[in-house]
Amino acid sequence: MKSDIRWNFANIGQDQVGEKSGLSEDDIAKMSQQLAATHNDLKERRNRGDLPFYNLPEKVEIVEEIQQYAEDARKRFSDVVVLGIGGSSLGPGALQTALGRNPECAADAPRIHFPDNVDPFEFDDLLGRLDLEKTLFNVVTKSGGTPETLAQYLIVRERLEHKLKDKYNEHLLFTTDPVKGHLRRIANSEKIRAFEIDPGVGGRFSILTPVGLLPAALGGLDVSGLCEGASAAEEECTSDELLINPAYRFALSLCLLRDLKNVGTVVMMPYCNRLLGLADWFRQLWAESLGKRFNLKGEEVFWGQTPEKALGATDQHSMVQLYMEGPFDKVICFLEVEDHGVDVVIPRIYPDQPDLDFWGGRTLSELINAEKHATESALRQAGRPSITAVFPRVDAYAVGQFLMTLEIATVFAGAFLGINPLDQPGVELGKVLTKKRLAGES
Repeated sequence: MKSDIRWNFANIGQDQVGEKSGLSEDDIAKMSQQLAATHNDLKERRNRGDLPFYNLPEKVEIVEEIQQYAEDARKRFSDVVVLGIGGSSLGPGALQTALGRNPECAADAPRIHFPDNVDPFEFDDLLGRLDLEKTLFNVVTKSGGTPETLAQYLIVRERLEHKLKDKYNEHLLFTTDPVKGHLRRIANSEKIRAFEIDPGVGGRFSILTPVGLLPAALGGLDVSGLCEGASAAEEECTSDELLINPAYRFALSLCLLRDLKNVGTVVMMPYCNRLLGLADWFRQLWAESLGKRFNLKGEEVFWGQTPEKALGATDQHSMVQLYMEGPFDKVICFLEVEDHGVDVVIPRIYPDQPDLDFWGGRTLSELINAEKHATESALRQAGRPSITAVFPRVDAYAVGQFLMTLEIATVFAGAFLGINPLDQPGVELGKVLTKKRLAGES
């Protein structure tokens, strides 16, 4: 039975956290015309085909092709290494972290590795531990020119050819542009299997393309469930009931908190280790999409809101002191899980010691969820705003729903603010200067 994520926005209101950091009903009401205009703008752009990520859950034929390939690959490989960085790694990695240990995960699933940094020690260590005869390398870059990914590919390519001779290409898989780029050319000339990334879908919105779905299927995850949850979110989050639409409400809340209350940091704080990867994925989505110098009119706006991550209950003992008594510049987005899938009962060992016996008979699920609610309440009393997304359970449907909701929220925020959430011009200069430095230029 499918159960939807529930969103709670009550704790951003002035009636809950006060005037200093809370939004009033009037703050929201003043935005009604702009909200409607933004909704209509997104609708028109989607109809023109400018936002193809909305339609990814409907690509049944791609899902079937991926599942067929993965079923065969799981019989041949004990390890899969995903060579990619940014959106080519964060999303797929988040799926494995969230769902890779679920009971419905395929029993024959290989180990999935994400060496998404070019740290020489770590990369060499990983390659040294792998049996290359039983390892598949999935090279992921839409442009086919990502420097870090190409460097890793060239190293792997040499080692595979040295070990496997002319069978090296059977251990390579490309996920790239359907027509352009180095990887597409190499795939054609060296007979390497390649999956296509829709040219209109940027890296941080690509989790429901083969970028995310292929590693998920190779890892034995419920790919159909992911798409089903995303499809449900797509329907819910295109509703013109603007303040009930969770994607629009999430985006509007964070934008207004930043612009009206100087809340420049949003902390995503799951009370579930398996969801911490989703916070990592969100950090790129929100930061790279909305941290922009110019708006669509060419005016300097330097807009941005810094996304951070924390882990409940762990970071109650490191970060919550800052959230409670530091600057009024943060909003916390809690991720709560009702059913953790398993539970552990705390035993009653010291009945004669009340402080210890108090915990006996309770469970770890009760404890971690009580800590979430207590932290939320304490922040509210301290005048600190928060939002909560409640996962009925951590399954593919809920994760797919969450991902699509936040992708739609991000493009809505961009349209609302009048900035382009689909580009990343600030990243390009670093790439240019890296090549110059390696070439010995100043």
